[in-house]
Amino acid sequence: MPVGPYRETAVFVTGATGLVGASLVQRLLSFGAQVHALVLPTPEPESLLVRSGALGRVQVHTGALEEPASVRAAVAAARPRYVFHLGAQALVGAARGDPTGTFETNIRGTWSLLEACRGLDDPPIVAVASSDKAYGRSEKLPYVETDPLAGSEPYEASKAITDILAQTYARTYGLPTRIARCGNIYGIGDWNWSRIVPGTVRSLLRGERPVLRSDGSPIRDYIHVDDVVSGYLTMASAEGAAPGEAFNFSSGERRTAREVVDLVTAAVGGKVEPIILNEAVGEIPVQYLDSTKARRMLGWEAKRRLAESLPEVVAWYRELLA
Repeated sequence: MPVGPYRETAVFVTGATGLVGASLVQRLLSFGAQVHALVLPTPEPESLLVRSGALGRVQVHTGALEEPASVRAAVAAARPRYVFHLGAQALVGAARGDPTGTFETNIRGTWSLLEACRGLDDPPIVAVASSDKAYGRSEKLPYVETDPLAGSEPYEASKAITDILAQTYARTYGLPTRIARCGNIYGIGDWNWSRIVPGTVRSLLRGERPVLRSDGSPIRDYIHVDDVVSGYLTMASAEGAAPGEAFNFSSGERRTAREVVDLVTAAVGGKVEPIILNEAVGEIPVQYLDSTKARRMLGWEAKRRLAESLPEVVAWYRELLA
């Protein structure tokens, strides 16, 4: 885990109160970084960053990604060496219900940030959060970084365009962007209850049967937030990464939705049959990534496994929901 590049260094983070952002900010603070964050006027109270008090150690710049002037002012004030662009509307279902809002946040928000960084005299290294969803539906798996970006659903398309914008600013303007494509992220600090791990934990702790929107068969990569954070930090500070280069980050742990629910149920304790709605729309049946490139070029490797990590996650939610 690289520490030296971040010590006493200005770092700017969007999406700092989200699952990955909160863990990343805490890690940066432990390294001695000078962390700046773009935060909405009313931060999410359940965010790990808020609950832990770590937000008080961050230089907060109030604003929204969809407001280019706010983004430009925040970046100019921070004058960062590194930028981590994690802010996004990150829920597939919400994107389907509100595509224009998702495009405003994810696409306008990305070009606003990249343009603000391009305008600095000494442009920072910008690590951009893409997603495995950017690849879209494919008969060829696992995804590798040279595969085309073909997301078709609103969320998938927004992440594909985010990814392409990061490449565009690298190739056209020389902005040193790096792109991370991750699978389904889980871990302490996820308060988006529509996601399978927190949603299942909450249902079980309430004495309710967990609900599967699909038939339980979709297969996804599952990767712990700690491994994702180490991937971002390693990628951003890597000497050999070219501007606009993309990296897949995967644990190699591929699970069906039903398997995840069963593992969470075992971690909570007891045996409960989920309610299977089988009404999910726009689901890609199978998605998973090849992270050989990240291992070879960055020396990165996932260390956390789902079954071994879930008891810690469940304990956090017990306290949160008490």
